[in-house]
Amino acid sequence: MNVSNSETWLHGINPSLKLGVLIVLCIVALFIHDLNYMMNITIGVLLLFLFFTGHSIKRILLLSIPFCFIFISTSSAMILFGQGETLWFEWGLISITEESFMRGLLVGFRALFFAALGLTFSLTTRPVNLFYSLMQQVKLKPKYAYSFMAALRLIPIMMEEFQTIRNAMKVRGFERGKGLKSVYFKMKAYSIPLLSGSIRRAHRIAVAMEAKRFTDTRDRTYYYEFGFSKKDHGFILYFIILLLAGFYLSIQFPLVSNRFL
Repeated sequence: MNVSNSETWLHGINPSLKLGVLIVLCIVALFIHDLNYMMNITIGVLLLFLFFTGHSIKRILLLSIPFCFIFISTSSAMILFGQGETLWFEWGLISITEESFMRGLLVGFRALFFAALGLTFSLTTRPVNLFYSLMQQVKLKPKYAYSFMAALRLIPIMMEEFQTIRNAMKVRGFERGKGLKSVYFKMKAYSIPLLSGSIRRAHRIAVAMEAKRFTDTRDRTYYYEFGFSKKDHGFILYFIILLLAGFYLSIQFPLVSNRFL
């Protein structure tokens, strides 16, 4: 794993294809009720996240912390308050049964699967490339695509403007006040300049888009052109093999019993 961020083969996948495949996988995962199968395909997705997102080990471990929280939070509710016949532990409202434990693990691995897919997609896909691909492959109207891209570009500008206003208030001593009156004043001092600036920028962008003829027409040329390559075929083949291999391993080498699911 490289110390700095680098591009891997996942970055070269067509963004529209990548998005479509991951959405299909999420839908498929909703209908999986075999814990062993869910565990197997989750491990396959985690391998992509750990080794093929192009990020350093330190950042991968840092991003894995919310994964653990998602797994624990989603599975604990089912484990602690689920229903079942084989009782393991009971204390007040808490009732842990073998059935609830297995169902909790299934829900937890499903949430972990969704989180790993989403983060893998976000770490290997640039928003600009995604919208260009949606315009070229999915035939998304340019005025909608460029509107989304403009909105994304405004986010760092607004953050920088917020920091400028905050520094200006600190210099003038307005950050030292306490109480509800001070909180109301700060909200007003932040919100009005940010809102007015956003409205002015949005109006300028709208005028510029209209002047450059961002209409409903789809017969446009693009500076960035996206198509399909062997990497896209390999991406689809990877998940086909993952689904088939995961199903085979869940039958031939099950790690846990599914009789309680």
